[in-house]
Amino acid sequence: MMKLIMFSVREDEKPAIQKWKEQNGIEITTVSEDLSLETVSMVEGFDGLCIQQRTELKDELIYIQLAEYNIKQISLRTAGYNIVDMNLAQLYGLKITNVPAYSPRSVAELVLTQVMRLIRNFPLIEASMSQGDFRWSGRVAREIHTLTVGIIGAGNIGGATARLFNALGARVIAYDPVEHEKLKELVTYMPTQKELLESADIISLHVPLDKHTINLIDAEALNQMKSGSYLINAARGPVIDSPALIDALESGKIAGAALDTLPNEQYFFNQNLSGKDLPDDHLKILITMDNVLITPHIGFYTTEAVQNMVDSALDSVVSIILNGTNENEVQ
Repeated sequence: MMKLIMFSVREDEKPAIQKWKEQNGIEITTVSEDLSLETVSMVEGFDGLCIQQRTELKDELIYIQLAEYNIKQISLRTAGYNIVDMNLAQLYGLKITNVPAYSPRSVAELVLTQVMRLIRNFPLIEASMSQGDFRWSGRVAREIHTLTVGIIGAGNIGGATARLFNALGARVIAYDPVEHEKLKELVTYMPTQKELLESADIISLHVPLDKHTINLIDAEALNQMKSGSYLINAARGPVIDSPALIDALESGKIAGAALDTLPNEQYFFNQNLSGKDLPDDHLKILITMDNVLITPHIGFYTTEAVQNMVDSALDSVVSIILNGTNENEVQ
């Protein structure tokens, strides 16, 4: 019987894993630890593995060990795969798969929730109320149908986000090197990112993290945004230059931001730091701003998305083992 091992398994994933196991009749061992040089020995005796972690796999000895155990793949239960050294994976014959589209709606709904909170001035109002000040103080809200929403990266998640805002009557514009015909019925594609930034009241980021998107939104891009606009990041933390964002927020250039992901988030998100000093200087500033909403990378965190991520990742493991290929293989 095929035997698989899953690393970094959370308690909330276990029902989804059990459901897949019962449907497929494959033995699965789950561990809470990340795959690392210290834990790679656990893989011995298994046919395939599946991971979900922020810990980077950059040590060549990990890949050497996996090859010695005759492992042919690493399946990630995430869309991002930058923790893997692709050159080492190729060198040691490891195929890498990800989950490119687990539940686009889950992230899109978080974006919608945060946008509505921002344009209704909830962060500012709640901050005042926590101090006993219940005055309106001129914080007049905006209605979504009067605003233009700009989507940068109109793939599965960006497309789902565009559909939600379109359904609410907002004008939706998008910038993406690939223009999808079906989406053209709902959005207007802009020829350049600059033109989108200049036109949108709300910018929502849905790009992958690669060498082209690190600091995609830097000081120059923030300066191109409309004064009083909002920035939403449910993509990857390093897509935004944090110091530049802080400057734009403090100067009033942009009215607010909602951030579900931040640079260096592996050191604080999904961890209990109560009573401890926060390990990131930019987080320390952003979390005190009453025009900033921060969530700990929970855009994906719905029952449906967790099941989809488990199913897709484990299906990919089996496909690589049996057939040597899978549609979710990262090239």
